[in-house]
Amino acid sequence: MTRLVEALDLDALSIYLSQHLAEFESISAAEKFSGGQSNPTFKLTTNLGVIVLRRQPPGALLSSAHAVDREARVIQALEHTPVPVPKCLHLCTDTSIIGSMFYLMEYCPGQVFWDAALPELSNQQRGKIHHHLVNVLADLHQVDVASVGLSDYGKPGNYFERQFNRWHKQYRASETKNIEAMEQLIEWLSTQIPEDDGRISLVHGDYRLDNLMFDKDSLEPMALLDWELSTLGHPFADLGYLCMQMRIPKIGPVVGLAGKDLKALGIPNESQYIQAYCERMGIDSIDNFGFYVAFSFFRLAAIVQGVAKRALDGNASNKQAASMGDYVAPLAELALQSIQDYQQK
Repeated sequence: MTRLVEALDLDALSIYLSQHLAEFESISAAEKFSGGQSNPTFKLTTNLGVIVLRRQPPGALLSSAHAVDREARVIQALEHTPVPVPKCLHLCTDTSIIGSMFYLMEYCPGQVFWDAALPELSNQQRGKIHHHLVNVLADLHQVDVASVGLSDYGKPGNYFERQFNRWHKQYRASETKNIEAMEQLIEWLSTQIPEDDGRISLVHGDYRLDNLMFDKDSLEPMALLDWELSTLGHPFADLGYLCMQMRIPKIGPVVGLAGKDLKALGIPNESQYIQAYCERMGIDSIDNFGFYVAFSFFRLAAIVQGVAKRALDGNASNKQAASMGDYVAPLAELALQSIQDYQQK
């Protein structure tokens, strides 16, 4: 009888791994990780120890989405850089094995924080975590993409124009109802895209606290995860995305910092975040930061709408995915509020 765990065929996988992974013999246990809506991720207990499998979801997919082969490529490229990543063990592009592409990576037994206010930590520890969050991002943006073999990892041209067009198109492809705040946001962004300033770096695409794993004891960063949306692009896109946490109250499992007394908690505010990032990057300041934040809200709203649409179509990786559509309008409204806030500065 075929062993299945959340539609993962362990027997077929075991046969394949015995032929492609040195000294592999068997899988004794498997479980799907909770959290995350996009690419199903599994913890496998094997004779080699615990390893992680990340796969594309089954079913029809939007073009260019769920590119686990790109994830595998980028963590391999970053293995010997200051950016902490898990070691990639194997990539399988043969979809006949388990029904979709997948890759294997080492298991990192670290700590993931879902609440950016870090209520379980002291003020000093909170400051340390947020300090690391900024520094790892700046270190990522300073990676020499040519030296790590990623010169062709993204397309040339204006990154924000390209990204706006991509996510606008994908939002329309997954749209299930008209949302007035999204229409207003799309209209504003279409007229505010900055000219290409020539900055280009490896960008993570989903850089936030719960995608950076920390050592449980030292609270040093262990592994930056979930590289599905990574590409070559403008570094300020990642920083704008990270700073959304200052304006988000609670979206799904992620708890942001809106309404919190950051000084009392020992957590840097948005201006301090930007200043620390600029110092690490060796730049003076960032102009037009309001655009980067608003754009990030739009992009996240488009991603969330895609998750909800996949759930309606029956091929989302998480059973709670259908409710994600409820967050699109609030995200767009937060974007419009952030635009207003920056215009008043």
